[in-house]
Formats: sequence, C-alpha cells, structure tokens
Amino acid sequence: MDKDKVIVFDTTLRDGEQAAGGSLNVQEKLEIARQLQKLGVDVIEAGFPVTSPGDFEAVTLIAKEIRSSIICVLTHAVLDAIDQSWKAVKGAENPRIHIVLSSSDIHLFYQLRKNRDEIVKMSCDSVARAKKYCSDVEFSAMDASRTEPEFIHRLLKAVIDAGATTVNIPDTVGYAMPDQFGTLIKGVFKNVPNIDRAVVSVHCHDDLGLAVANSLQALKLGARQVEGTINGIGERAGNASLEEIIMALKTRQDFFHLNTGIDTTQIYKTSRLVSELTGFAVQPNKAIVGANAFRHSSGLHIDGMIKMSKTFEIMDPKSVGVPSSSLVLGKTSGRHAFVERLAELGYSLSDEGLSRAFAAFKELADKKKDVTDRDIESLVAEDKRLTAETYRLDRIQVTCGDRGIPTAAITLIAPDSKIKSDAAIGTGPVDATCKAIDKIIKIPGIKLTEFTVKSVTEGIDAIGEVLIRVESNGITYTGRGADTDIIVASAKAYVNALNRVVAARKTKAKK
Repeated sequence: MDKDKVIVFDTTLRDGEQAAGGSLNVQEKLEIARQLQKLGVDVIEAGFPVTSPGDFEAVTLIAKEIRSSIICVLTHAVLDAIDQSWKAVKGAENPRIHIVLSSSDIHLFYQLRKNRDEIVKMSCDSVARAKKYCSDVEFSAMDASRTEPEFIHRLLKAVIDAGATTVNIPDTVGYAMPDQFGTLIKGVFKNVPNIDRAVVSVHCHDDLGLAVANSLQALKLGARQVEGTINGIGERAGNASLEEIIMALKTRQDFFHLNTGIDTTQIYKTSRLVSELTGFAVQPNKAIVGANAFRHSSGLHIDGMIKMSKTFEIMDPKSVGVPSSSLVLGKTSGRHAFVERLAELGYSLSDEGLSRAFAAFKELADKKKDVTDRDIESLVAEDKRLTAETYRLDRIQVTCGDRGIPTAAITLIAPDSKIKSDAAIGTGPVDATCKAIDKIIKIPGIKLTEFTVKSVTEGIDAIGEVLIRVESNGITYTGRGADTDIIVASAKAYVNALNRVVAARKTKAKK
C-alpha cells in the first residue's frame, strides 16, 4: 500500500442514514452508491443488514452492482449477526465485514454489563468468525476516545492477531480534542506491537464541531483510512464531512503530503444527490458545497477576485464540480443550450428523461424570466421523483383567504392508472390539501411532523421547494416537491412522502 494514500471510507448509507428523519429506500441507496463509485470512494459502507429487511436488500443489490469500491457491512460482535451480514455482502467483488463493539468503561458498565476480558474474547471470536468468510475484516473499538489507552492497545493487538486487517479508532460521541485525539493515535502506533499488520482508521463525530479537525490530525499522525459521510450527515450532530477532509488534503498537500483517489469534480453533484434524497438541506455557509462557498459580496473581496481569483479563493470552484459561471437560460433558449448546461452541471439523462426535463424547462421558462442552474437542478430532481411515484399528482385547485374556508380539490393518478379525486377543508390551504390527499391515499395513523419551505433562487418568481416529514408506526419518511406555486409544491411533497410509506409497507409485506 502507498504510505501516502488515504483510504476514503464512506458511511453515508449506514451512519448517515441514522440521522433522525434521514431514512432512504432501497433504490435511493443504490442511486447514492452509484454516485459514490463515480466519486471514487475506496470503501462504501452499504448498511447494517441485520437491522432490517430493507437494509439487507439494499446491501445485497449494492454488493452485486458496485464493482470498483469495497462494499462493507456493519455488524454487531455476535456470531449469528456476522453470518447474516455475510449473506448480504457475499456477492460483492471486494467484500468487507466491519465488526463494532464498545470499549470504554462507561459503555461496558452501563450498556453491555461485561468486563474487559469478556470484551476482548467477544472481539477476537467475532473477528475469527468473520475471517472464515472474508479476508478483509475491520474492527471498531466503539467510544475509543473515552477508553483507557492501555486497554485500547491490548484490544487492538488481540483483534489483529485474530485476523483484523483494519482497526478503527472512533470518537463515537465527538468528545475528543484534536491534540488529545492525536496523542491517542500516536500511542496506538507506539504501543501496539503488531500495528504494522493493519490499517489504522478513524471515525469521528461532530458533537463539538471537531470531527474534521480530529480526522485530519489523525491522518497527519499516521492513520491511513478516514471514515465520514457526504455533507457530514449522521447520528446527532453528524459525522466528519468527507468533502471537507478530501479538499483539505488536496488544497494543503504541502502540509499533509497525502493524497486520495477521489475525483473531486464529482463532489458537488454527490452532495446535491444526498441532500435531495435524504431531505437534509445543505446550509449556505457549509464549506466546499454550500451555496455561498464560492460567492463573494464584500467590495474588497470582489475587487480582489476581479484582479486575481486566488486573492480570496483557495480552491477553484470547478475542482469540486461547481460551474464557475452561472449561465441564465430563458424561454428563447433551445434544446442544445439546455443539454449543454445539463452536461456542465454533471447530468447525463436518457432520451426520455431529457425530453421530460426540456418540456419542464420550457414550462418553467414561460412562468419566470430567467432559469438558473439551481432551477435546472430542481427540475431534474423533480423529474426523478415523479418517475418513481406510485401515486402522482394530476391537478389541484385551492381556494383560501381571510374571509373564506380554505378548500382543496385534488386529483391523483393511482398505481392502476385510475383517476381518483376528492376534496377537503382545512385550517389553511396546505392543511386542506393534505387532508384531501389523505382521503385518496388511505394510510391510517399518518402524522405530519415537519413542513419546510425554501426558495431555490432569488426573486418573487422563484421555484419553491417544500420538504415534508411524516411519521408512520414510529418511522419517519421524507417527501419533497418543487414548483413555482408553493401549494402545488406542498401537494407534490406530501404525495412523495406517502408514496415512501406505501413502498415501505409493500417491501415489508413481501418478507
């Protein structure tokens, strides 16, 4: 292995999905996995197959299709769970089994009720079991940053002797400071005698906003695998943002002297896809992929940018896949110009998909004067949602005002292609719209838990994007919709969310 090469381990589909409200269906996971392969990540942690039939199916499909990345599955340190996990990932070209077990005294005493000797035995037995199936085995000492270093050294030596090829040192609760975490990493290299037989990995959480800093500190001190997620999504405050780590290594190669195999021009597209499918918007000031990451407003900054971009930009926007120019299209723009802009934004559509997208573009151009890059991205995302729908919005009519009763009349196209219509009144136009849809898509116990509206671009004629989260049987489902009419966008988002519930129930019924 190249000692200057960093192995990029993406856990968006496993740890990222653990973010509250971030559940993905099987096809969405497969779509993200395809994009992660284009991005060039070395390891894709495809899921936690023993936790649900849906995760098992997703891992199986990803393992069969994705061939250039290592496909990894997470499992408890339980022999039966390891057996089941192998069944999900065995079709992969390059499979990996990833075993996780707590190591800190606080976890051992309050959660596992086991002593250190029992933990070492469980760890070694689990690694040995996984090794029977797979030569590539990773072991994670959960909550390592709150574990006595001497026990970490003992545990890692034991699992490497048992066959672990990667040992992961997680800052599971985001507790460590960079200097402290660096000392832990240095101690591992100094005090684990067989550490040269394994790759040292780190997995940091962002509870104190230090996940990226801790990860980079570990890489500087010898770790050669880094784990994280796209956009930093994940449990609680999230994981280390892979795009930030990757670009830090690339931009400051003079400092780290490390490299990755990542195609950084795919970063922006990957970020947008994950945001779209999980429903988690990227904050405007987010490093690398935020809307403002390469925008300048200060007069002093703009003056410097005009004279030399390097005065206030340490990265070329194109290096992460952000087009440096913002071409505005309008209703007189032809199909060729539209296709060219799609290509520059990183989209490659089928002939059928292109025809639908161009028709939607023309319809939008009649409603607003200028169509921007973000409008085009929204159109493509909306088309993907519509082509995957079970129920589809056909038409909507709403009346409302401060003197009338808000009323909505809805027509949907059902799975059997039948047209179904109904109407309802509500406290407002959105409430009436959702109640009318509920009358058609009869799913008992649906609770709307979140309703968010944002404009895609500036201007009163901007496309509005609506995000809706609903809860059914304790599980949260996300729906999104976009339109220049915010009520129409709300209807699309609610139908999208209910379609996810319907699809999940169908999958469960098949098992």
